[in-house]
Amino acid sequence: MGPSTILYTRMWTFLFLYILGINFCQADNSTQMLYAKLIIDKSAIANITSILKNFTYKNTFVEAPVMTTVCTNGTGSKECECKPDHRWNDTFCQSNRKCCSNKTCTLDKSADAKCVLSTTVTITGSLKIAQANKYEKCLKGTETTDYKDCRNDLMKQMKTAYSTLRGFDFLNITGFRLGSLFIDFTMSVASTVNSQTLINISEAISRNLSASLDMETAGVVRLIMPNYMPVSYGDTDKIITCIATEDLGTTPQWSITNINGQYDITNGTVSTVTTLSKTESQIQLNEVTELWKGTYLCLYQQTKKFGNDSTINILHKGSDVLDVALLPDIAVFTVPSFPRCKTKTDVLQVAAQCEINNSTEPYAVSWNGDGLKDYSETSADKTQIYSAQKIIDCGVNNNNQTTASCIFKNRKNQNKSASVPFNIIAEGDLYCRAQGVWGDTKAGFTSVLKCTNSAGQRTRKCNLNEQWEDEVSGCVNSDLYNVLQNAKISDTGLGALDKNAETIFSNLNNVTQNSGRINTFANVNASVDVLSTMSNKLKVVDNVTTTKNFLASSSNLLDGSLENSWNKPDPESNKSLAEKYLQSVEYLIKISNISNDSDQKNIHIDTCSGDECTNTVFNATVTVRSSGNGTVKTAGFKYLQDYLPNTTQTFNINSIVVSTTTQRGKDLEITLKFPLLKPRPRHVELQCVSWNYNQSNWTDGGCVWGGASKPDECTCNHLTSFAILMSRCPIEIPYMSEITYAGLSASVVSLVISLLIELIVWSKVVKTNTLHLRHTAHVNISLCLLVADCCFLASSQPEIISEIWCRIAALLKHFCYLAMFFWMLSLSTMLLHQAVFLFHKVGKKTYLRFSLILGYICPFLIVFITFLTNNGGAQDAYFSLETCWLVYSGLLKGTIYTFILPVGIIVFINLFAMIVVIMKLLDHKITEKSHEKEIQAAKTVLRSVILLTPIFGLPWIFGFATFIMDLTAGAVTLAVNYAFVVLNAFQGLFILLTTCLGDRMTREALLNSFRKKAPPTISESSTKLETTTKKS
Repeated sequence: MGPSTILYTRMWTFLFLYILGINFCQADNSTQMLYAKLIIDKSAIANITSILKNFTYKNTFVEAPVMTTVCTNGTGSKECECKPDHRWNDTFCQSNRKCCSNKTCTLDKSADAKCVLSTTVTITGSLKIAQANKYEKCLKGTETTDYKDCRNDLMKQMKTAYSTLRGFDFLNITGFRLGSLFIDFTMSVASTVNSQTLINISEAISRNLSASLDMETAGVVRLIMPNYMPVSYGDTDKIITCIATEDLGTTPQWSITNINGQYDITNGTVSTVTTLSKTESQIQLNEVTELWKGTYLCLYQQTKKFGNDSTINILHKGSDVLDVALLPDIAVFTVPSFPRCKTKTDVLQVAAQCEINNSTEPYAVSWNGDGLKDYSETSADKTQIYSAQKIIDCGVNNNNQTTASCIFKNRKNQNKSASVPFNIIAEGDLYCRAQGVWGDTKAGFTSVLKCTNSAGQRTRKCNLNEQWEDEVSGCVNSDLYNVLQNAKISDTGLGALDKNAETIFSNLNNVTQNSGRINTFANVNASVDVLSTMSNKLKVVDNVTTTKNFLASSSNLLDGSLENSWNKPDPESNKSLAEKYLQSVEYLIKISNISNDSDQKNIHIDTCSGDECTNTVFNATVTVRSSGNGTVKTAGFKYLQDYLPNTTQTFNINSIVVSTTTQRGKDLEITLKFPLLKPRPRHVELQCVSWNYNQSNWTDGGCVWGGASKPDECTCNHLTSFAILMSRCPIEIPYMSEITYAGLSASVVSLVISLLIELIVWSKVVKTNTLHLRHTAHVNISLCLLVADCCFLASSQPEIISEIWCRIAALLKHFCYLAMFFWMLSLSTMLLHQAVFLFHKVGKKTYLRFSLILGYICPFLIVFITFLTNNGGAQDAYFSLETCWLVYSGLLKGTIYTFILPVGIIVFINLFAMIVVIMKLLDHKITEKSHEKEIQAAKTVLRSVILLTPIFGLPWIFGFATFIMDLTAGAVTLAVNYAFVVLNAFQGLFILLTTCLGDRMTREALLNSFRKKAPPTISESSTKLETTTKKS
């Protein structure tokens, strides 16, 4: 028997025994794939294939024997190749990724390489048996007889069913788990599997075992990747196609697993998912970057329920890897940052460094530049640093900046380079000396340091005066930085935008809950960037959790502890940080599903609907009147008013910021009532404003203030963010100061003249007790008014005098003005006494004593008691530092009423006395000539009272009106103020004109006094002489 005969006999014996063995485990119409690893002469392959085609044993037939894999031995290795219509099996693919996409692969001689048909389907599954006690023996030790019997029983049942699949290869139970009872298994089928047949067979097994089944297939769905991988970085319009062997009745789900995690792939700015037919779907990538490098998965899911709670769930998966030749982001440094030449003889060694994040891309790195040497590469925790050394000769002119450049080349020969400047401090150059972690830095340059345990950089500039400026920290919390990066790619197609938004706002809320972690401008700016980025990407927010987290994180940013982290300008934006925040949050609220229980600590939100509806936030109410449907949303922002820029020089913001949005039409009437942060002082104008995003400032367009009667109310005809501004200064009346100074000056001069006239004519006009009292009162009234006017002039600019002098001026004015009116009261009471008691004579001393008590003691007591009962004349209790005059706090409130009420009573008594005296004079018949002079004197006094009462009373009627009326009311208030100032300021002039020069007796006496002092003329002398002669 020759060798060939022996080989032929052994091969047949092997195949007979193998086929005979499988017949004991298979059911009728079952199939079994057989693999034989033969080391034979290549010329024998055709004979073996021909023999097997006709092999028959009982009911077993051998169909389509083919060669799957051919390996050729080499020196120390072998080269294996899959035959046409075959591919490497999944197990081999997982451990040899480099071979997975190639037909030929070089392996060790000992490696087990086997190709399978391209139609081969691998199945992994898990049966969940509800009645675990029936198969509890399967949970015993694997060496026990009970375990083996239990396992073999289940294997027989499952093989009997699944071996009827055409091309059935093998089935193996891989383990048992608790939780009911889980049976894990794997199975392979060489030919195409019909999904409905697989479901039917699985249902039969599940019913037989009273189980549910979860199953995954590989091979029913396959991916077609772009050719010529790796793909170049930045390539456009790359297509990945998913093909199913049949209509699976569902739409595929795409996903990718990259270095950042697993994402669903949806339509976005980079990826477009298209369903071409019932069996074909594809992804088009507009630009390929590192985000799209990874394992792609195309998934079809089929589910069938049967029985009570049993379910068959089959996941048909197709996966493959997209390899991308990456390009890095390069950060450049020199060590030291600013090499310093102390003398021209110095020689410095400086390291140029290019730093990139750790990458799987095998970059080829090269350097360009003169004098570079000693190239090296070091690895850190998350980065790789490439260095080159440069020798710098300080004797050479180094004024011109020298540079080096590092070049990174990827597998597709794409380059990316970065320039490394050498900023040399030459001898004699200005520089800032090293300070702490900041090394020597050339004047006019900025030193840069990497942030520790956070993203970003720290910078500090050395100005041209060799002075360090303040450090600017761009360090951002690492978690917050990741949130921002995820926000930037949230709409690319890596995950559904609404799901990404939910995750992003949840993470943002977690980061911002602890204000201590973000208490820097860089962190607050990054947080606002997240809100701004998402507001630009989102069109609608229906997810309640997303809304809740976005509002919570927005509220966290308004925490009072972050006050100092808001107001630094963003050099990369024309908008302030607060404006960007307001615009983003306002829009997100507009598109979000807001409920009435959405209030946060620093943001309150209220919603309403209807033609007229009212929302309340932080005690601010917004009433919207309009037609049409739609929800009105109002948000109040605590502290935000302090961060928005105030571009006006004359107004300060005096309310919280309230934003109102709705989907209704343009015909709107909005009434807002704000709680003012500071009470509005009198005569201070408020302004209703809205934020203009185009001009980045407050504007009063479309809004009207409610006026002094409704200082907290605004009416607007549009929607946006609203607030109230308060003027920094009260309204100033034009020319008021000029009129006051002119009038008081004229009054002071007039009063001095009046007193001089009284001194000159006193002996000539004071002929009766009545006239004595009249002129005494006139002198005291003039003196009081003179002192009061002088105090008024001295305190006309309260801002430049001290508090004590302001208090003294208010006290003297209070006393002198009251004394002036009480002296008028003494005149009227004297007249009233004489009229009632028929000109009963009263002694001069009695009148004088009474007048002094009434004229000075009464006002003194009023002033003294008022002073003591108001905290000893305290500021804002007794007097106002802004006016150096009494305080008005409202109706019947304030020390002003200790002046107004006595004055009002005196004016009333004067009017009453005038009426009584006039009536008595008209009715009384004069019979005694002795009373004629008293009657004339009484008429003179009456005339004084009649003139002085309006002179002193009328101005203070207007004065009281000025306390009640507000200058913001308009023209009427201005007229009243002008009337008060003119009448009050010129009182001294009016006294001179009426009670002095207007009195005939005083005028004649004054003229006579001047005539006596003048030299007599000849005619006058002759007349006097003639008169004397006649008398003699």
